[in-house]
Amino acid sequence: MPTAVESDLTLLVRQLRWESEGVVSVVLENADGSALPAWEPGAHVDLHLPGSIVRQYSLCGSPDRSGQWRVGVLREESGRGGSAAVHEKVRPGTVIAARGPRNNFVLRPSAAYVFIAGGIGITPILSMVAAADAAGAQWSLLYGGRTRPSMAFIDELAAYGDRVLIHPQDELGLLPLGEVLRDPRPGTLVYCCGPEPLLRAAEEATAAWPAGSLVVERFVPLPVDPAVSANDTMFTVEAAASGVTVAVPAGTTIVKALEAVGIFPPVSCEEGICGTCETTVLGGIPDHRDSLLSEAEQAEGKTMMICVGRSRGDRLVLDL
Repeated sequence: MPTAVESDLTLLVRQLRWESEGVVSVVLENADGSALPAWEPGAHVDLHLPGSIVRQYSLCGSPDRSGQWRVGVLREESGRGGSAAVHEKVRPGTVIAARGPRNNFVLRPSAAYVFIAGGIGITPILSMVAAADAAGAQWSLLYGGRTRPSMAFIDELAAYGDRVLIHPQDELGLLPLGEVLRDPRPGTLVYCCGPEPLLRAAEEATAAWPAGSLVVERFVPLPVDPAVSANDTMFTVEAAASGVTVAVPAGTTIVKALEAVGIFPPVSCEEGICGTCETTVLGGIPDHRDSLLSEAEQAEGKTMMICVGRSRGDRLVLDL
């Protein structure tokens, strides 16, 4: 289950630094000088960027440094504008509103880990590696990227020696997941973050591993079968705390229907991958369409992501 500290913050950009071609790290402090909320490896924050853009970034510094947060941002030319806002408009002294931290990628205790990162997926893995190392766990990191100059934080990872394998695709080809994950290892957890083809390859490579061995974090949502969306019908949502009931037609999300009647739940990605809009379900059966909750969590139906989820029946009751 995702964990959250729902804090509205005003942050000050203290430093920007190039970490590789196309990747800049941003060091943030509380604008009032106070300590920042505690966080655990795998956590991310919602940053309200110039241009009224909200984006999620993994914290990639040290959780022990309560006075600073660090995120790494890849400039994506074909993106939706968030990375461009960071690279072009954010500078030391810029003030940014933020919310979080929230953790959808929790590092579970284990005696051994295999970490796999692709491209900017290294950001949540950095703090996981540090935590595993500090705990005395056995671990290794396989880190792939298009080219060596494009791979961020390589210098930082060099301190771990041969436990880290740097694998640029232009030099060495695709990551050797079949080799690294060939033999199931009971008691070992595999954490993977990166582009969707890498996650699918990791899922295939660990198919014979014990259930729950692989933990992934996605950048993009899993596709929804068009046939499922084509059969969407209207249902009603009761916002129990607000005393409001609203109809949610086909083609409209729960979030948009609520906003139309003056209820504004927290929302960010609107794709079912960030966890900002996770809402407690008090009644009814959710139709989960997020890429975040596990199959077991979806089956329990205790919470749902209302930016993409719908209802399997005529009515849902939500704690809003």
